[in-house]
Amino acid sequence: MKPTGPTNPRLIKMINKLEKASRVNNAPIWRDVANRLRKPTRSRIEVNLWKIDKYSEGASAVIVPGKVLGEGEITKPVVVAAMSFSATAKRKIEGAGGRAVLLDQYVDENPKGSNTRIVA
Repeated sequence: MKPTGPTNPRLIKMINKLEKASRVNNAPIWRDVANRLRKPTRSRIEVNLWKIDKYSEGASAVIVPGKVLGEGEITKPVVVAAMSFSATAKRKIEGAGGRAVLLDQYVDENPKGSNTRIVA
């Protein structure tokens, strides 16, 4: 019988950390992100920079429960937390004065998930 759910050890560790942060800090945003990461690979989210730029208005950080791709430009400095980044996306985010961090690192920085927006 095939295993269900993600098999990538790094992703499993990330999901477990997000769920623990949700319970400990009473922050439902991390449970939502963990549930989105449990989806099959073919259903996982891929977001381009132009969409992050469009929907990051009024938030200091953006969460992408999937991969960030480098199509488009980002015009404002924003912290982008995601499961993974393309090399182009990471370069463009840092070039605009922002930061590209992995979700498990960002949950340590902002355990309550305050002033963040999920882009999906």
